[in-house]
Amino acid sequence: MTTALITGANKGIGFEIAKQLGERGITAIVGARDEELGRAAAERLGQPYVRVEVTDAGSVQAAAKWIEQEYGSLDILVNNAGITVWQEDARPSATSADVLRQVYEVNVFGVAVTNAMLPLLRRSAAGRIVNMSSELGSLAMAMDPETPWWPYNLVAYNSSKTALNMVTVSYAKELWETPIKVNAANPGYCATDLNANTGFRTAEQGAAIAVHLATLDAEGPTGTYLQDDGPLPW
Repeated sequence: MTTALITGANKGIGFEIAKQLGERGITAIVGARDEELGRAAAERLGQPYVRVEVTDAGSVQAAAKWIEQEYGSLDILVNNAGITVWQEDARPSATSADVLRQVYEVNVFGVAVTNAMLPLLRRSAAGRIVNMSSELGSLAMAMDPETPWWPYNLVAYNSSKTALNMVTVSYAKELWETPIKVNAANPGYCATDLNANTGFRTAEQGAAIAVHLATLDAEGPTGTYLQDDGPLPW
């Protein structure tokens, strides 16, 4: 049995990742902080649910303990949970430290879920960690006026994804000599609650790159930043 944990999987891209992994015969554990919504999503998918509040170390440790008791190991971790804080004035100079803290708490510090799950991933023959990033985290693209992302100067969200990219390569380096692969996935601009459903891609389309990276074979890459058509510039 192959097991996966997807955080923030009760809706949007996370739900679609769980769905597509399940279609491949993988036990896709729906991780969500809201128990009612999480259980409802898991029931729709025919998959198990575990409560995971990525900003609460106790919740994360309890989830790891439950997975160990139920399955003994973990093969795939998708760090999908993420937020943004919408502001009427989105300029960096109008963004408070409190907003930065809120976004980083989930998008960066929340990826410490990895530490709790790593002992279980080490028991897998081929552990895979996927961090859900964004093209808005690319420094190179942020400074290219020719990209469609030039106007989106959202200091909290964008910089959190840039930080997440470094988190990704840092774990990839630590685990370089192991079978565990760690990669960042860019789902593209998908219509989800995160952006008030303004994206031009579907959550199903956005999930595809994460599923690809979650199911890499032994020859697959590690420490990369990928979207459907290949690597993005850091």
